Amino acid sequence: MFAACAAIALAGCAELERQGQLFTTPPPSTRPAASTPRAENRSTVQHKELVEQFGGEYDAPAAERYLNAILAKLAEASGTPGQAAYRVTILNTPVVNAFALPSGNLYATRGLLALAGDASEAAAVMAHEIAHVTLRHSALRAEREREAAVISQAATVIQNRQKGEEVRSSQRLSVASFSRQQELDADAAGVKVIARAGFDPYGASRFLTALGRSSDLRAALYGKKKSLDFDIMSTHPSTPERVAKAIAAAREIGAPGIGVRDRAGYLEAINGVAFGDDPMEGYVRGRKFIHPRLRFTFTAPEDFLLENSSEAVFGVREADNEALRLDSVRNPSYDSLEAYVASGWVDGLLASSVRRMEINGLPAVTAVARAGEWNFRLAVIQAGDLVYRMIFAARQLTDDAERRFMESIKSFRRLSSDEAYEAHALKLAIVAAGPGDTIDTIAARMIVPNRPTEYFLLLNGLSAGDALTPGEHYKIVTE
Repeated sequence: MFAACAAIALAGCAELERQGQLFTTPPPSTRPAASTPRAENRSTVQHKELVEQFGGEYDAPAAERYLNAILAKLAEASGTPGQAAYRVTILNTPVVNAFALPSGNLYATRGLLALAGDASEAAAVMAHEIAHVTLRHSALRAEREREAAVISQAATVIQNRQKGEEVRSSQRLSVASFSRQQELDADAAGVKVIARAGFDPYGASRFLTALGRSSDLRAALYGKKKSLDFDIMSTHPSTPERVAKAIAAAREIGAPGIGVRDRAGYLEAINGVAFGDDPMEGYVRGRKFIHPRLRFTFTAPEDFLLENSSEAVFGVREADNEALRLDSVRNPSYDSLEAYVASGWVDGLLASSVRRMEINGLPAVTAVARAGEWNFRLAVIQAGDLVYRMIFAARQLTDDAERRFMESIKSFRRLSSDEAYEAHALKLAIVAAGPGDTIDTIAARMIVPNRPTEYFLLLNGLSAGDALTPGEHYKIVTE
């Protein structure tokens, strides 16, 4: 059912942001891989699954060599005999994330490479993830969750339902608290290791600060309410708490200014790395969405901000009272588009509103639906063996909203072969500031969907009002 279309669309980017909550550890086997065929096979399967889940491997030889050199230094400083020799795999996704497996595989997304500012920040992320493995956090967390499940099941059987729910809530709180402590423990362990490896121990707090700023910018763009309150049911501590504790751990080692940062070397290593969406999986340029592999494009209504994901394209209007979603289904088993629209995948369909039309040479059906306080203008468009579903949601479907939604629906069209061939990714470029350059002059060279100045500040760890240093190198996003 699609009655929750508005809620899904307005919160659509929340899932992407959740994926970017560093540093997360995926659910691999909780036991270190032994040198047996079975363990090696398990490791290979885990590797393939993770690579597939995060967009495949990204080929960036210079960045890979640089990160592996950092890992070699971390291994020497770890003080853990027999610890696996880690090697990095860069994942082809703009999501900011990293994780490690007991097998010695460490994964970093290209979104993380863009956000990190220097070698010490990258080292802090990788040391944190290795600490999760060294401290056996996956195994301990899994054991606590099993205990919680057993206790809550017993409480449900033996006690009344209300009491059982109280016990389940208590157990969920215990598991969440344990998970937060794991994150803080991994932070502290990581800070110590990067310091012993010769890196700036304050790199961890700088990266966590950048992560918080990234979340704030996403919240500002997509209208989600921001809260600094500590979420007791969260599996991760709040970013402000982690920053404070990371700074405290670094201060135990020494005052700011110690250790290697190697900003220049790091920027050189990531120069040219792709930024944002993989163009073959669809990408956003302003209000326009282009998908070269599936060969289609459409333009969102005025004032909409678009976000691509593996599931759908989501959009919200900055006023936060309109939303959109576009996805596709393959070969729905219905005799006609009208029958598919009426098949029950959307609630509140007004049967009298169903209209067949042609959109840029493609057969289509449009309709209106109402559910609760939301009104929906929707269209299904047949293109080959795919049916594209465009759903627009508004609290009030005014004449102006109807006009804008229909203009967007009618903008859907196939791409020509030349248009699909010309698609290319955005990329990071490292530029030197000239004597007269300011934040505004260099940010004007940024090619990002929204708010170039804010993104320039975020990527370079700067604040509004900072002065650029002539000759210093900075990250920008370009074509």
